[in-house]
Amino acid sequence: MEPIEIGTIGALSLVVLAALGVRIFIAAGVVGTIGLVAMIGPTAGLQAAGTVPHAKSASYTLSVLPMFIIIGYLAYYARITQSCFEAARRWLGWLPGGLAIGTVFAVAAFSAVSGASTAAAAVFARVAIPEMLKNGYNRRLAAGVVAAGATLDSLIPPSGLLVIYGIIVEESIGKLLIAGFVPGFISALVYTAIIIFRCKLDPTLGPPVGGYSWRQRLESLPGTFPVWLVIGLIFSAMYYGWATPTEAGALGAFSVLVIALWYGMSWGDLKKALADTAKLTVMIFTVIWGVLIFVLFLGYAQLPETIAQWVTDQALPPIVILLLIYLIYFILGCFMDAIGMLLLTLPIVFPVIVNMGYDPIWFGIIVVKLCGICLLTPPVGLCCYVVNGVRPDIPLGDVFRGIWPFVVADVITISILTAYPGLVTFIID
Repeated sequence: MEPIEIGTIGALSLVVLAALGVRIFIAAGVVGTIGLVAMIGPTAGLQAAGTVPHAKSASYTLSVLPMFIIIGYLAYYARITQSCFEAARRWLGWLPGGLAIGTVFAVAAFSAVSGASTAAAAVFARVAIPEMLKNGYNRRLAAGVVAAGATLDSLIPPSGLLVIYGIIVEESIGKLLIAGFVPGFISALVYTAIIIFRCKLDPTLGPPVGGYSWRQRLESLPGTFPVWLVIGLIFSAMYYGWATPTEAGALGAFSVLVIALWYGMSWGDLKKALADTAKLTVMIFTVIWGVLIFVLFLGYAQLPETIAQWVTDQALPPIVILLLIYLIYFILGCFMDAIGMLLLTLPIVFPVIVNMGYDPIWFGIIVVKLCGICLLTPPVGLCCYVVNGVRPDIPLGDVFRGIWPFVVADVITISILTAYPGLVTFIID
C-alpha cells in the first residue's frame, strides 16, 4: 500500500474516532503510531512516535504557555477581575444593555492577563451574571454574553491558541500576539453593537443602569491599574523587541504575583492558582503530544503536500477556497476542541493558504477567531458548559440559545478582517 493511501485511511480513521467521542489526544496518538508502524516498520515507527513528547516538551518556545496560563489564574484568585467589572459597570451601564456591554469590555481586560477562555468564562459567570440578573436582564443574554465574551481570550494576548498556531506553522509568536490586539478590540465593538441593537429593539432584554456620578466613575479606575500595567508590560516588551514572548510572559506572571501578594492573596489561593495552572498545562501538552504524533505520521505519508497541491491546481478563485476552509472550521468546531482542531488541520490547511499567497499572520488571527466560535457552538461549546457549571440555575439550553447572536457577531468580525486584512497586519508591518 502506498504512503498516501495509508495517510488517507489514517485521516479518515481519526475523523471517525473523534465523531465517536474518543478523546482527541488518544485517537490522534494511536492512529499516528499505528500509521508510522505501517509505513516504516515497528521498531522505527515506535521510536519515532516515542521521541515526540520529549522533543516537543523540551522546546523553549512552549514554555510561554504555562506563563500565560498562570497570569490568568493569579489574577482570578487575587480577585483583580471584580475591579474590572465594577469600572465597566460604572462607565457603560447607562447604555442599552449596559451591564452586558460592561461585561464584554471587562472580559476583554481580563483576557489581557489570562491565557484561557474557560477561566474567563468561569470568572465572569460568578462576577457578572448575578449583577445582570439582579438588574432584570434576560438570563439568556446574561449567560450568552459571558460565554461569548470569554472567547475574546483567544485573540487578545496573552493567547495560548496564538502560541500553539505559531509553534505549528513556525511563525513569529511575538508578531502573532501583537497582531491579536486590534482584531480583539474590533470583536468587542461588534459584540457591543449587537447588544445595543437587540436591547433597542427589546428594552426588557437589558435595561440601562444609571445613577453613577463622574466622581464614582473616576474612583473605579485605580482598581484596574494592575490590568493596564500587565498589558503595558507584555505588549511593549514584545512590540519593541526587548523581550521574547516567553520572557514577556514570565515578566507578566511575576508582576501579577507581586500584585496578588500586595492585594493579600492567601497561601491557599496561591496553591490553587499553581495547581490549576499545572492541570491546564498538562492537559494542553497531552493534546499536543498526541496530535503531533499524528502530524508526524501525515508528514511521512505526504498527505498535506498532496492535498495542498491538489487544491491549488483547481480552477477555483482563492477567495472561494478560503471560504470553504472557513466552512470546514465552522463544522469541525461543533465536534472538536480548539487546540485539537488547530493541531489536526493546520498541517494540511496552512500549505494551501501559503500557496494562495495569503499572509500567515493574518490567517493565524482568522483561524483563532474561528476556533473561538467552536468554544460556543454545540455540542462541544466548552465556554457554554463552564457557564452552566458555575450557574446550574441557568439551563444549558438557555446558554446555547443565548450565544447565537454573538456567533453572528463573530461571523461579521471575520468578514471585516477578511475584507480588510490590513486591520490585522498594519501593527506589525
